Parts: sequence; structure tokens; C-alpha cells
Amino acid sequence: MTRLAIDARTPVADAVAAVTAWVGRTVPDSWRAAAATGPDAVRSVRPAEDYRAWYQAFGASGLVAPTWLPEHGGLGVTRDVAAAIEAVLSPFKLYRLNPLGLNNAAAALFAHGTEEQRRRFLPPIVTNAERWCQLFSEPGAGSDLASLATRATRDGDDWLVTGQKVWTTWANEADFGMLLARTDPGQPKHKGITYFLLDLHQPGVEIRPLRQITGEAEFNEVFLDCARVPDAHRLGEVGDGWRVSASTLSSERQMVSGAGSGGIGRLGGSGADRLIAAAREHGVWDDPRIRDRVAALWAEEQIRGWTNARVRAELAAGQSPGAAASIGKVHQASLNQRIQDALVDIVGASALAWDDGEPMPREVSGLLRSLANSIEGGTTEVNKNVLGERVLGLPREPDPWKGRPWREVPRS
Repeated sequence: MTRLAIDARTPVADAVAAVTAWVGRTVPDSWRAAAATGPDAVRSVRPAEDYRAWYQAFGASGLVAPTWLPEHGGLGVTRDVAAAIEAVLSPFKLYRLNPLGLNNAAAALFAHGTEEQRRRFLPPIVTNAERWCQLFSEPGAGSDLASLATRATRDGDDWLVTGQKVWTTWANEADFGMLLARTDPGQPKHKGITYFLLDLHQPGVEIRPLRQITGEAEFNEVFLDCARVPDAHRLGEVGDGWRVSASTLSSERQMVSGAGSGGIGRLGGSGADRLIAAAREHGVWDDPRIRDRVAALWAEEQIRGWTNARVRAELAAGQSPGAAASIGKVHQASLNQRIQDALVDIVGASALAWDDGEPMPREVSGLLRSLANSIEGGTTEVNKNVLGERVLGLPREPDPWKGRPWREVPRS
């Protein structure tokens, strides 16, 4: 398994030919045959465990993040070449594993990491050799993240971290976590916070799953008791973690914004295209009320995709999406829930009841999972505040504790 011989000087046509040849050599015949029959057929012939086993070849090729430099695990190609590459790969549904590493951790590493840190952490992210989670939210610091209480104290060349994190997606599968910890409680709450890259495979780290209504446990709570992190794994300056975290938070909002986000896509259920197929499968496509409802949702999804494309272009140009990422996040939460609700209505009774022992229908799990869209990536209420203050120019909510040391501020 080797990296493709494509770089920044490669013409688009040559890159397309090289990737097409790579697909012929590397993508299994059954996947390619299924891809020729329709957009959803590949997943039906490709078990998740088979895909994870094959993914090493994808990561080694440089195609997972082709615009990244070779020393970071990519190919160093231009955006035009990357778009042409993705067009070749798209029919085969080669989704990216390790999305929190590829999006959230990478954003902070590119914006605030040293080159040594990038070379250390980015290549294993690309190959899925080291998986990531995000250790931000706490029981008393969710929407008001800056009030976090997890402490990190200096111990020679290391830091000792003690505290609790919650709602940590995929912590049970992760090797490293993006960690925010308070290093100076005498500073105001937005200061005195430092950003670390924490190894989860060590004494002092306990991970407990949180079972969801769908039966899954992708969220976890994480307990830290003098967990150790080298100062070399500190990202940014001591006490500057809130500013560093902005890169991760903006990328997270972009990642959960749905269509065209370039991240993990829809967290909970199918997209509007599935509504069209379901309406035809269940014989209601000729109902004008159904067609009107589906058309409106489909149109909204296209608009969100264009909005996300604009944000993605800003990221590719080295700019921070800032408040713009909140637009897609707020819209996605409502839209995806309405899409899943419509899908259940179209499918009918079979989406509401099933035989004992059978797996939960896809439509039901999608509807239930979509309820979390209003919370993940920052609650809808928090993101509306961001838009109100930074886009509309509305005054900030009054804060009588602004500028006071964190240790003096009341917390829940």
C-alpha cells in the first residue's frame, strides 16, 4: 500500500486517470459492481468491519485528505484537483473514518499546532490508526463551556489533569482526546484555559458509556484522575485554550451541518433523496401533498449544501468560518428533524412497530437520533446567540460576572 504519485503539479486529467486506476486496483470488485447500480447499493454489500479493514489502503493512498501535504498524510494537491478526485471516488461511498480527528483535531493542529505536532498527529488521523474524541463539555459546563472546572496542574514537563467530561462522542473507541482544562482559576473564565492532546490509554482515565434511546452508546462520560499529558502535547500557549478551541468548535459546527459539510454528514437518518425513493416504494409519490412536502425539504437541503460549500471554501482558503458555521448548524438541526419526521410519515405503520427480535427500522433510529441535532455542536440556542451577536450585530446579553476571576463566579 503506497501513496499515489500525485502532487501539486499534477494536471487534473492525469490525477483523474491515476485515481481511476487506483479504484480499479484497490476497491473490491463487489463494491464497484454495486456502485454501478445505484447510490445506496454499495453499503448493502459492504459490512462495516470489512470497510474498516480495507480502510488502511485508502489512508495510505493520500486520498482521504488530498489537499494536506504528504508529510501530513495527504497529497498536497490543489482544490481543483481534490474536487476532481472526489468526483471519481463519490460513486463508491468511501466515507472517512475518524471524523473528529479529520475535522476537529486537524483544524486546531493546522491553526495553532507546531509543525512537529502536525507531523506527529495528522498522518495517524488520516489512516485511522489513532482515533479521536473531544473532551470539552462537562456536567456543569455545557452551553456555557467556558465555565469548565477540569483542572490541569504543572508537574515538571507534564501536566496532571483531574475532572469529568460528559457527552463525549466515541470516547470508548478513541485513542486521543482534544482536552480543555483550567490551568489558572484566578483568571476570568474565558482565560486561564489551556488546550491539550490527551492520550486516553493510561491510568487515571475511566470511560463510561451513556446509553441512548436508540440502544446505542456513542456518547460517554470520561473521568480523569491525575491523568498525565506532556507539555509537548499542549496546543497553543498556556491560558490561551479558549482561542485555540474556536478552530475546533467552528469545525465541529461545520461537520454537523449536514449536506455538503465535508464531515460526517447527517447525524441521524437519511437525506431528502431518501424521501423521494421511500414515497415511490410506498406508493404515495402521486399524492400532491407528499410531493409538495418532499420538494420543499429537498430544496432546503440543497440550499444548506451551498451554504456549507461557502464555509468549506473559506476553510480551504485558510480563513476561519466563524459565525458562518453556526448558520448551517442551526438550519441543519431543524431540517434534519423535519426530514426524519416526513420519512416516518411516508413509510407508515411499519416505521412505528416491528416484530420482537427484529432490529429497529432505519427510519425509526434516524428519527430518534435526529433529536440530538439540536444539542450537538453547540445547542441551537447558543448558536442563535452567536448569529445574533456576530452577524446581526445585536447587543450581548448582560453578564454581571464578566471579567471576574473564575473561582469567584457561581457555577451549577
